[in-house]
Amino acid sequence: MPAASVGRPDGFRAQRRRATIARRPHQAAPTRETGPRVNRMIRAPEIRLIDHNGENRGVLHPLEALRMAEDVGLDLVEISPTATPPVCKIMDFGKFKYEQQKKAAEAKKNQRIIEVKEVKFRPNIDDHDYDVKMRNVTRFLEDGDKVKVTLRFRGREMAHQELGRDLLHRIADDIETLGKVESMPKLEGRQMIMVVAPRA
Repeated sequence: MPAASVGRPDGFRAQRRRATIARRPHQAAPTRETGPRVNRMIRAPEIRLIDHNGENRGVLHPLEALRMAEDVGLDLVEISPTATPPVCKIMDFGKFKYEQQKKAAEAKKNQRIIEVKEVKFRPNIDDHDYDVKMRNVTRFLEDGDKVKVTLRFRGREMAHQELGRDLLHRIADDIETLGKVESMPKLEGRQMIMVVAPRA
C-alpha cells in the first residue's frame, strides 16, 4: 500500500495565510487648513465671545455664538485658541483673511535683503583711486548694504602687511559716521579682509 502523505493540519495552513496578509497602512487623520478655526471647525466646549461691535458677550457655547454670527451674516472666528476658554470674534472672515494677506505682502515688500558688496584696494593705492573706491564704499553703506573691504598683496608686498592694516584703519576712520567695523582686519592667504556694516 502506498504510504499515506503526512499533511499539515488545516488550522496551521489558515494561520499561515493570515500571517502573510500585509497590514494596511495607518490612515492619519486629516489636518485642518492652516489659519484660525472658523464656524463649525471650533470644537471647544465653551468660548468667550467678542461680537461684531467689539463687545465682550461673556462665555457661551460655540453653537450659540455661531447662531449669533449667522443672524448678522458674519462668521465666528477663533482669534485666541490658547486662552481659557478660547476667545472667538464675530467678523467677516473673508475680509479678515484678505487684510491679513495684505499686511503680510506689505511687510514682505518693505523687508529689504542686506547684501554684501565688495570693494578691492591695493596697499600702495594712490589718493585718486582711494577717493573713487571710497565713494563706492560710502554709496553702499548709504544704501543699507554691508561692505567687504578686500586688500590684496602681491609679491614682496606680503612683507609689509602693516601698510595694509594702516590702510584698513584709515578706511574705518573715514566712514566712521556711516558705518561700523563688523569684522576686524584679518589675513586670509594673500588678502586682508575687513567687513563694515551700516550704522542703524
